[in-house]
Amino acid sequence: MANHLDLEEQEQLDQLKHFWKQYGNPITWGLIVVLAAFTGWNVYQYWQRNQASQASAMYDEVERVLRANDPQKVDRAFGDMKDKFGSTAYAQQAGLLVAKSYYEAGKIDQAKAALSWVAEKSSDEGYQAIARLRLAAVLLESKAFDEALKQLSGTFPADFQALVADRKGDIFQLKGDKAQALAEYNKAYKGMDERTEYRRLVEIKLNALGVDPRESGKGGAAGATPSASVSAAPTTSAEGKK
Repeated sequence: MANHLDLEEQEQLDQLKHFWKQYGNPITWGLIVVLAAFTGWNVYQYWQRNQASQASAMYDEVERVLRANDPQKVDRAFGDMKDKFGSTAYAQQAGLLVAKSYYEAGKIDQAKAALSWVAEKSSDEGYQAIARLRLAAVLLESKAFDEALKQLSGTFPADFQALVADRKGDIFQLKGDKAQALAEYNKAYKGMDERTEYRRLVEIKLNALGVDPRESGKGGAAGATPSASVSAAPTTSAEGKK
């Protein structure tokens, strides 16, 4: 009986050796790949958390120097933010804040550069859209109409379509193209929720061009985009002077 068991165990051992000889290397390498991927994921998660923490601290520093109204420190802090944490949302938020500060200080070129950086580098469509709308407003004030329209070309998130149309209407109106201005203002009016205060501003622009959208029936609430509200509108001083 013992000999029979010994033979059976030896046979199983031989089968195991044969199996390991045939499949051992693939199994080992498979385990190495899985463990490496797991380790790499953990390291990446740690790096992401560390980057976010440092970027948050740097953003706080940008806000602090902006409040202190120290232009040189603003330049340095924002430069560090772009160099070290340019891919983070904190850097893009800082870019919008710094651009507003530059604009209010009369540093138009720096404001345009900061907004251009956010528009080009941001991975967030919302930040990109805000930066492009604000940049278009600054260019509009400089009467760089073609450049402003270029910023408003291409794809925008649905929530921003009405605001883009409104900005285009401003540009065409200043260019003296009344027909195009009316078309864009009508598009903006129809794209905004009727409860939105910004929609009233667009209505005033249409009235100034001799059109009452409520009487013409062109601006019904049907098909309105509720999220394209004034809360999404750019907030630079340039926009308040339309």
